[in-house]
Amino acid sequence: MPILHNSTLPTFLLTGIPGLEWAHTWISIPFCCLYLTALSGNTLILFIVLTEPSLHEPMYYFLSMLSTTDIGLCISTLVTVLGIFWVNAWEISFSACFSQMFFIHLFTFMESSVLLAMAFDRFVAISNPLRYATILTHTRIAQIGLAVITRGTVILTPLVLLLKRLSFCHSHVLHHSYCFHPDVMKLSCSDTKINSVFGLTAIISTAGVDSVFILLSYVLIICSVLNIASPEERKKVFSTCISHITAVAIFYIPLISLSFVHRFGKHAPSYVPTLIANVYLLIPPVMNPIIYSVKTKPIQKAMFKLLCFKGTHL
Repeated sequence: MPILHNSTLPTFLLTGIPGLEWAHTWISIPFCCLYLTALSGNTLILFIVLTEPSLHEPMYYFLSMLSTTDIGLCISTLVTVLGIFWVNAWEISFSACFSQMFFIHLFTFMESSVLLAMAFDRFVAISNPLRYATILTHTRIAQIGLAVITRGTVILTPLVLLLKRLSFCHSHVLHHSYCFHPDVMKLSCSDTKINSVFGLTAIISTAGVDSVFILLSYVLIICSVLNIASPEERKKVFSTCISHITAVAIFYIPLISLSFVHRFGKHAPSYVPTLIANVYLLIPPVMNPIIYSVKTKPIQKAMFKLLCFKGTHL
């Protein structure tokens, strides 16, 4: 690892896979495949939803929001992650680190909000199908999208500003291949109690609150499904929620695990936070398009239609 340059503002050093620096070129191959899969899959979902009139419905608008946040999350980290693996670009400036951290957390908070909106969409569609179109109008969906962006920005801006007031006079070596708030905060030689409390408050008020309301939505959905007399109809209705439940699981489990490791896993081996960080970073953007393509028949039909259209013009 290179020697840190002296400057007024600190230059942070990113970390690849501890102990496997010699194999970074080979490790970059699966990472490239994951990034390509995530970017191409989510871009395809966006293209299909925007161009297929039959998918201009609330559920698919929310799916396009989810794909947008996944693309943003991938782009926010792609340069530093692949830079380490390809050209040993360990250093990242103070400003670049804080900018990257802002967008990583912004898209994370936005994805949590979108998953909550998707849970509300499923609740309305199942419990009150006759009023579905009148409740989730195009205007209301646009308002929800604006609220998702505003909420993430309002919560995150003070978090970053509080971090900027800290002094960094000790080690500047981060534990990930991108800038993550708890990781940067731990390198400060200032008192970080306020930052830690505010960071924990931010994650609880976003992912914590969202997960509780998602759980509540599914309790209400289950109550509605149980009121359906036919077992086959119950199965059919509940099957529309499988994709969303899976997306919620693959997003929240790594996110919560990474937050706990940074705050309470001081004695964990160095590869544990790295492994969880990479899972948190790439698995949701990679898996979401696959899940919705496999489990959602209208998406499958639209993809098949697109492939057939391209095939006839070759």
